Amino acid sequence: MQNINEIEELIKLISKLPGLGPKSAKRIVLKLINNRDELVKPMANTLAQVYKNVIRCQSCGTLKSNSLGCDNCENSKEKYNKICVVEDIADQWSIENSNIYKGYFHILGGTISSAGQRKEDLLINSLVERVSRENIEEVILATSATVEGQTTAYYIEDSLKKTGTKVTKLAQGLPVGGEIESLDDGTLYSAFKNRTGIKTSSD
Repeated sequence: MQNINEIEELIKLISKLPGLGPKSAKRIVLKLINNRDELVKPMANTLAQVYKNVIRCQSCGTLKSNSLGCDNCENSKEKYNKICVVEDIADQWSIENSNIYKGYFHILGGTISSAGQRKEDLLINSLVERVSRENIEEVILATSATVEGQTTAYYIEDSLKKTGTKVTKLAQGLPVGGEIESLDDGTLYSAFKNRTGIKTSSD
């Protein structure tokens, strides 16, 4: 019954993926098994390469090959004067796919107080360093409208005060409690177009 155990283990693993439950996982496993030469073998090879070579950039937080520089913050062919700060890579991909924003990204890797996440665990210090080093004119805070997302945005705003850089946040169209990844293109467009400056105190 070794083969059955292997199938059950694969179903368990796939069902852990976002949006998939046991039933969906079983359908996927059957599809893979019935197309092992076209799907299983190349997928196994690709997953092995991803596991071996893909890492997070320690400066901006995006995914990169460990054998290459980071296109987002190091070797970009285009020079921008804006950085969009998001919570995770899925948010970056959503914004990129919408073609709303042209500029650098900075992926924090979570939010303050989410699942025990501390501000020290996020790439906030490297964001401040990037802003100062690259003469960034505007930082767009595209964190979610959750309590954790807004708490993180306020902390980043405070951390950037000494740089003198303009800090804005997404505005109309971003529902309370909404996450960037789940927003449609129209909502994202409205949120970016109507972004507002953050008034900072001198205290």
